[in-house]
Amino acid sequence: MTLRPAFRLNGFLMLLVLLVVGAAGLIGGIAAAASAKQGGGVGVVVGCVAGFVILGIAVVLLTGLVAVSPNEAKVLQFFGRYIGSVSEPGFFWVVPLTVRRRISLRVRNFETQKLKVNDSDGNPVEIAAVVVYQVVDSFKSAFAVDDYEEYVQTQSEAAVRHLATVHPYDATPDAAPALHAGTAGSAAPVAEPARTSLRDGAEVAEELTVELRERTALAGIEIIEARITHLAYAPEIAQAMLVRQQAAQVVAARSRIVEGAVGMVGMALQRLTDEGMVELDEERRAAMVSNLLVVLCGDRSTQPVVNTGTLYS
Repeated sequence: MTLRPAFRLNGFLMLLVLLVVGAAGLIGGIAAAASAKQGGGVGVVVGCVAGFVILGIAVVLLTGLVAVSPNEAKVLQFFGRYIGSVSEPGFFWVVPLTVRRRISLRVRNFETQKLKVNDSDGNPVEIAAVVVYQVVDSFKSAFAVDDYEEYVQTQSEAAVRHLATVHPYDATPDAAPALHAGTAGSAAPVAEPARTSLRDGAEVAEELTVELRERTALAGIEIIEARITHLAYAPEIAQAMLVRQQAAQVVAARSRIVEGAVGMVGMALQRLTDEGMVELDEERRAAMVSNLLVVLCGDRSTQPVVNTGTLYS
């Protein structure tokens, strides 16, 4: 079975009709009862019964009146059988004696608990996410699962756990890059491509949203957005991981400094050679390169030493 609209009529019109019919039945029954007291025949008794039967039918039909609020659906069951849903706001008359289950179509959001799980590198992390969802199929929400709200929360926590296990907390490149054979058969270090980490907000949020949509489609739920709101290392390793991150940043900064320093030294030697300012043999050239690298790569201010002798003494 699938979602389908229920049979319905204008509620105000049906209310007016049923009130008129009920009033007519009541008046007719009272009038027939009064005539029966005065010695009326069988026809009067039949009229009295018919009047009150009409009144009873009108009262039963009045139970078919239902009001639907905006962004709300009423799922109708007639003696256990699904007969349709009313999703349009307004006042309607539907099949009487039906059980009506209210399903909210409003956009909802909730935040998962802070879950402790190991990432793909085995590091324990704390992670939580906020999920924004909406019911789009009232039939599935009412009958495919017992409680669609609890179902969404459980599936959201499962998806967040799965996301944390397939991605590292931080995509820190390995210290020793993998060796791949070159064209001439020699091995050359080639850095591995960067992995998607849990800190890559947009990519991780899109992956989490897609996975949740697949998990909750059974319950007639549309996941509008899912995004990580809390991400941190577990307290027992937080301090060690902070030191590791600081060390990685220092190494990266030093690598950038060395790269720039080598370029500057090469440019200085090339300028000296091109302009013919001084001719240096290999030993003096090596000494100049060493001195320049010390000056450029040092983390403290250098103290210059003035040579007052000749170039070779």
